[in-house]
Amino acid sequence: MLKKKKKNIRAEPKNKRNSENGFYLCSSDAFETLTCSGYTSLAHNPEIISAVDTIARLIGSMTIHLMENKENGDVRVKNELSRKIDIDPNRNMTRMNFIVWIIRTMMIEGDGNAVVYPETRRGILKNLQPIPPAMAAFIPDGLWDYKVSINGDLYDPDDILHFVLNPGSYYPWKGEGYQIALSDVAQTLKQGTETQKGFMESKWKPSLIVKVDALTEEFAGKEGRRNLLDEYVNTGRAGEPWLIPAEQFSIEQVKPLTLSDLALSEMIQLDKKTVAGILGIPAFVLGVGEFKRDEWNNFISSRIMPLAKNIEQELTRKLLLNPDWFFRFNSRSLYNYDIRDLAEVADSQYERGIMTGNEARDWIGMSPREGLDELRILENYIPLSKVGDQSKLNGGE
Repeated sequence: MLKKKKKNIRAEPKNKRNSENGFYLCSSDAFETLTCSGYTSLAHNPEIISAVDTIARLIGSMTIHLMENKENGDVRVKNELSRKIDIDPNRNMTRMNFIVWIIRTMMIEGDGNAVVYPETRRGILKNLQPIPPAMAAFIPDGLWDYKVSINGDLYDPDDILHFVLNPGSYYPWKGEGYQIALSDVAQTLKQGTETQKGFMESKWKPSLIVKVDALTEEFAGKEGRRNLLDEYVNTGRAGEPWLIPAEQFSIEQVKPLTLSDLALSEMIQLDKKTVAGILGIPAFVLGVGEFKRDEWNNFISSRIMPLAKNIEQELTRKLLLNPDWFFRFNSRSLYNYDIRDLAEVADSQYERGIMTGNEARDWIGMSPREGLDELRILENYIPLSKVGDQSKLNGGE
């Protein structure tokens, strides 16, 4: 028989240390100033949350129109369904807050996913209920399909609204968000904030250094040095000269270390530009650079509208049964236009008989008036239907 080997049992140390922890040779004050630890949530980063809030507020401020495809173009439909989506999609939220919740959840808390459960009664939409990200899970079902678990209950994707941001490469139906792309820059921004805060609160920034003879009994103790400052340095008026004994001590002026010397401001601005580039917003939204109208308008068309289009299509394919109906965000109010530019467009369209007077007034934000619902052209602004009745076209002068 083989002799059983006795297992060596080693007592565990009382104070466990993680081998991955770093070691610092510095004072406790310097340690608190130069280091920051712990998980940095994207929702707690001022720059990231400011950028996300800007995108969410812009999309939430756009009205949602229910449109219908017709032979001559798209026509707006106004009924109870359009009012429900545009005014009060949730019984406890306005459309503004509802859309802001969807965008914020997709970009931050939901890691690219936002789930909304539509409550219906006899085929009529009653409420759109937002589902907190912690209560929703996505479970693959076979090779191509998936189920959505809401508080333990499984639902088909057709039964809920699933808004996706940045579809994943492995599961295209599931969003990936910006957690991985922004995690490093969020940690760097937190480190910069902690360093700046610790530097501003640090007391080791003297503007003067007084060199004294420590061998002298009078200056050896803290009380003696305080008496020295009270006797020779403290003055009754600002700018009054100091009278000091040259044999006992000397005074040197030093320049304290500033944040510019650390190049902290440049690093923070670079990180802000990185955040702006990842989220697709202009850098001046985060306080870097100056406002540019063309850049803002490009931001609306290339970043805001694709996100809004994502919400439009999900609402259209899940909530509408009529194939000729669709939802559309009205983006014209988001573009940065001068009132003079709007007035010139309205005038030219009115003079060419393309817009009625009331449509031109609505274009510049004015209320309609009676008698301005006919199309007119520049020739004495007569009705378009009576252009052929002019006397000069029928042999008259």
